Amino acid sequence: ADFFGIAPREAASMDPQQRLLLEVAWHALEDAAVAPSTLAGTQTGVYLGVANNDYGRALFGRRDRIDPYFSTGNAYSVAAGRLSYFLGLHGPSVAVDTACSSSLVALHIACQGLRLGDCDLALVGGVNLVLTPEMNISFSKARMMAPDGRCKTFDAAADGYVRGEGCAVLVLRRLADALASGDRVRAVVRGSAVNQDGRSNGITAPNGPSQEEVIQRALDAAGVRPPDIGYVEAHGTGTPLGDPIEVRALGAVLCEGRDPSRPLLVGSVKTNIGHLEAAAGLAGV
Repeated sequence: ADFFGIAPREAASMDPQQRLLLEVAWHALEDAAVAPSTLAGTQTGVYLGVANNDYGRALFGRRDRIDPYFSTGNAYSVAAGRLSYFLGLHGPSVAVDTACSSSLVALHIACQGLRLGDCDLALVGGVNLVLTPEMNISFSKARMMAPDGRCKTFDAAADGYVRGEGCAVLVLRRLADALASGDRVRAVVRGSAVNQDGRSNGITAPNGPSQEEVIQRALDAAGVRPPDIGYVEAHGTGTPLGDPIEVRALGAVLCEGRDPSRPLLVGSVKTNIGHLEAAAGLAGV
């Protein structure tokens, strides 16, 4: 609370996801060798994937615990806005909730913002903490979660996903600006694309043709040919329905005419850390 200039009483009423985001964003700026004090008043944007409201829901059940800080402490918009406020940023401040793709869509929007000149630097984040049991109960009743608590992506024994917790923050600049500033460039985002499944077998069921379409659009945006792709970090949740559909979509777009000596490698970090839900995309990145 002291470090970020937040009153102890306010900190106690804040969703821990907000506190975690502040800490990890600070670490990300340190890693990028960007002094936070230099960002005040700049067109720096914040784009955050966040979809879990366990803490606010728990406080709603204890109305005697609701105080003046409850509303700001548990709003998705304020999770992004608090980071902008603390650093004094004047760029866009956007919270994105598209469920499991939230942080990847935030990354897509941030890249668009940089290309359009909405911001000159962007903090892109995703955060997820599991703090109450209600969603676990719901997902278990829907048979979405692995009974043994192990993620078995692409395995014949795959029987559901495993909920994970964490936070990731990336610091983005236009490549020309990063090179001019002498920044250490860890990776280049060549292109991205976003779409929706549309109609499928159910609102939670994936749609193979829609996945093929968005992969192709991302390749087109990046100016990259399928044979150029050597590795795919897949969604790969470990479900018997989603994994096969995803692998078939990847094969249809990326493996047609591929030289057998250059196989396409596919993996999923979820087998190591679980499914971070709103933060899952950035964890994969």
